[in-house]
Amino acid sequence: MSALLKLLVSLLVCFAAAGIGGFATANSLSDWYININKPSFNPPGWIFGPVWSILYTAMAIALWKIWSLQASDSRNAAMIWFFIQLLLNVLWSFLFFYWQWPLGAFIEILNMWFAILMTIIHFYSLIPWTLALLLPYLLWVSFAAFLNGTIYWLN
Repeated sequence: MSALLKLLVSLLVCFAAAGIGGFATANSLSDWYININKPSFNPPGWIFGPVWSILYTAMAIALWKIWSLQASDSRNAAMIWFFIQLLLNVLWSFLFFYWQWPLGAFIEILNMWFAILMTIIHFYSLIPWTLALLLPYLLWVSFAAFLNGTIYWLN
């Protein structure tokens, strides 16, 4: 498969996950989410789209670079961790927004955080500069976990 096709598939996979998560999120934004108690540090709604677009693009580029390496056990392990964290990312949107279950989402986001960390460790061992692409994602999810936990506590 050509490098360009791998890049396009990587982008498609990441943004498909974003779209599925967006589907899970959309219905709750107009009713449930606006009515629950949120902390004062809850970001304004308009910030999430641009931040997640940048993060998904960076994730796709990192995936593409790893996928472009010669097949090996370490490359395959890195890609498995990537897809685990991506599935957990989608699942979080369903737990928090679609099923409106902040506690379940909080427990799940801790697992997602660990899977992102494992992805970073595996990617870094193969291509160190992918850390620059994935570290902002880990930091954002760290903040999201704190926010999720606070929302659970307040409600």
